[in-house]
Amino acid sequence: MASSPSSSASCGNRESPAGTARDDPVPGMDSSTLPAVAEELLREIKKSFQETSQVPDDLLLGLKFIFGPSAVPALDLVDQRSVTRVRSPSGRTLYQVLGSSGKLYTCYSSCHFCTCPAFGFSVLQKSESLLCKHILAVYLSQAMGACQELAVSEEQLTNILLAEEEDEG
Repeated sequence: MASSPSSSASCGNRESPAGTARDDPVPGMDSSTLPAVAEELLREIKKSFQETSQVPDDLLLGLKFIFGPSAVPALDLVDQRSVTRVRSPSGRTLYQVLGSSGKLYTCYSSCHFCTCPAFGFSVLQKSESLLCKHILAVYLSQAMGACQELAVSEEQLTNILLAEEEDEG
């Protein structure tokens, strides 16, 4: 990341493409990305965390049941405040997650995609997982208000996107 993110923890409502605020229970989630049970679990986590600043054991077990081996590493990433929401003045948003290996991955919650190899292999090719730990960390950070924030110019956002494209090519 070009500059250090502030720790303003507001991963609140995101803008819809038309520019109007959406009141999603968990921003970035829509019914086309995850099964309803997963969405409901994330909503419950958000509600519980807002009320008690904790996630109860039964919801943690649900997380492990639905998301399998991605759940604990994703929670570790949230605890380490490894998720940064990168936003441009036009409202374009992406997330960067500092992985446990020290590599920075770019995630797009709006289309449920991560640049990590595990996403490409376990989610896209093998269909073994609903998502990788980085995307789950993004959703959990949104639910728990634990995202770092980084405002960038349109040019900086373009450079982030182009850097990802060069890494893949």
